[in-house]
Amino acid sequence: MSDAVSPNATPAPYVRPDVAAFLAYANAMPGPRMHELGAPAARAMYHAMKDVADLPTGDLAVIRDLSIAGPAGPIALRLFDAAETRVPGPVVLFFHGGGFVIGTIETHASICAEVSRQLGLPVVSVEYRLAPEAPWPAAPDDAEAAARWIASSPPELGLAVTGLVTMGDSAGGTLAITTAMALRDAPAAVPVLVQAPIYPAADMGTDYPSYSQFADGHVLTREGMDWFAAAYAPDVTDRRGSPMAGDLHGMPAAVIITAGLDPIRDQGRAYAAALVTAGVAVTFREAIGTVHGFVTLRRAIPSSQGDVAGYLSAVKAAIVEAEAARVMAQAAG
Repeated sequence: MSDAVSPNATPAPYVRPDVAAFLAYANAMPGPRMHELGAPAARAMYHAMKDVADLPTGDLAVIRDLSIAGPAGPIALRLFDAAETRVPGPVVLFFHGGGFVIGTIETHASICAEVSRQLGLPVVSVEYRLAPEAPWPAAPDDAEAAARWIASSPPELGLAVTGLVTMGDSAGGTLAITTAMALRDAPAAVPVLVQAPIYPAADMGTDYPSYSQFADGHVLTREGMDWFAAAYAPDVTDRRGSPMAGDLHGMPAAVIITAGLDPIRDQGRAYAAALVTAGVAVTFREAIGTVHGFVTLRRAIPSSQGDVAGYLSAVKAAIVEAEAARVMAQAAG
């Protein structure tokens, strides 16, 4: 029997050594998976995993909790700032991932702190309502309300905001996009300068190849995604449920990063391409050989730190360019 590989065979995707070690450990763990549990137990499992898989939050000049009035009750926010005082400038608005079901401000505190340190900007993390207790469109409604509140530079925030950067991972990446759309169409007190989604679910109405290619064994699974979708119950024909169902013209500049071994990788690729077609400035990066969730797996997958640094360097450059354009337009009158 020949061991020759067919010239038409699809080569196996590259997997980094530290990613392979993490996947071997994660896939060998006994017990039920998150999608086999109810939402409260799944959230507890997710929190426990983040405590050991991600880096500590570390020291920061400001970590302060806030609460604002939302469409259906209070919305908790958390301000992360590497500096004690600020001159007027942009603010990063961060939406955590977790399939709209299991993430919280706590699970993403470490990455928010790192964003503030590397960008040199304040970051406000949003505790939007979770499914299944609050299905779609609760999350985008809360995200938009938080963005409009922050854009108004309220005294409670203690910042003079000149523009927003919408950022988030996975489900939060979706909200980073939908919030930028909402503020494009009905402007807030200041504009969205840059949208910076991290492995976003951008086109949930289309079946892309990566969805099947990485359906199992790569952290985010088909069964898990089906469980999240059933809980969240979005209308994928509505742009707030699936952003690529909407018009992308006039969107702010984008920095998009995907993961090479991610079942929703192709959604991020397709979103970047669609923005380019719509005339939007795009910086696209793909973290080759790693999995969905890498920005909050920086202890378990040390190479993720380089991916995060490269992504944030691109975000910083995009913010500088967008803020300069805003100032010039304002001066021109």
